[in-house]
Amino acid sequence: MHGCKCRDNLKSVMKFAKLVLFFSINFLIIFALMTCFRFLSLRIEWAKILPVRPESTLTLMLTAAHWALSLALFCSILIAINYVVRRSYNAIIAIPSIIFLTLAFTFCFSFVLNQWSSVPPARVQGISLGGKGLILSNSLNRNVTAVVLLEGTDNPLGPRVTSIPGQPLILHETTSANFSLPPVPFGDDTPWFLKSISIDVRLNAEMFQRKYSEGILSFLLYSGSLIFMLCSLGFAVKFSVWPLANLFIATLAFRGILAFNTFFNTPEMQEILDSFWNKMLPASVALPLLFICFGILINMYSFLVYASKRRDDDDL
Repeated sequence: MHGCKCRDNLKSVMKFAKLVLFFSINFLIIFALMTCFRFLSLRIEWAKILPVRPESTLTLMLTAAHWALSLALFCSILIAINYVVRRSYNAIIAIPSIIFLTLAFTFCFSFVLNQWSSVPPARVQGISLGGKGLILSNSLNRNVTAVVLLEGTDNPLGPRVTSIPGQPLILHETTSANFSLPPVPFGDDTPWFLKSISIDVRLNAEMFQRKYSEGILSFLLYSGSLIFMLCSLGFAVKFSVWPLANLFIATLAFRGILAFNTFFNTPEMQEILDSFWNKMLPASVALPLLFICFGILINMYSFLVYASKRRDDDDL
């Protein structure tokens, strides 16, 4: 009996170690890949800005890393919950472990990125986009308005020619510094739903940075409540008997939480929450409280469903 109990304990420890290793590897891979992807995207956006604003590689990398950290939080929890359900882990042990691991990774990476942001960046020269006669347009189609920079990117606010379809060419000797030039003609056929996800992830990353600058307690309260609510959506992963369908449903639920988070972090909603609580509760605390209450309700629902299934099995 004693030997069997030791083997069971060893299996439980090994199972928990596999969960920790699985979550850690997934988080690090997602963070690294998304950081590289976002960095390349920011480089392209930077190249489209005229007049050229010198940026440092460190500044772009930190911006990309903050964005990737926000996305890695959502993706790693989604994958970990799906793994726990598929491997039949004990939810009482697995879910708190995922919450702790996610919170630890998020805090450690935020701390490192915050330390790096205080390093004075080395300024670099802007990317050369072309010489004299550079054509700027929102599209590669010839039948759209275009601007021709006669002196190229060396003097983007200098003389230019505006070409409007069906009208004579217009020559401008100089351009006001406040004049907004159209972007360099790089194609952008990204679907709107992907753009909206990128925007919401960026806003959530900015919120993480803001909370961290307010103090560790504020950061842990906000990130901890958000992680708790995300981990409470484990029932969505076992909603159907089809694993892919469950993963799709859980992804939609996580997307809804991200949009919900962005919506309630807007200044207008913060003012409404502040007036609703009649200033008895700060707006910065109201949102984490909503996350926690919502997560508790979901956990209660999951427990009641589990209890009813166990009762039906016992009746059979």
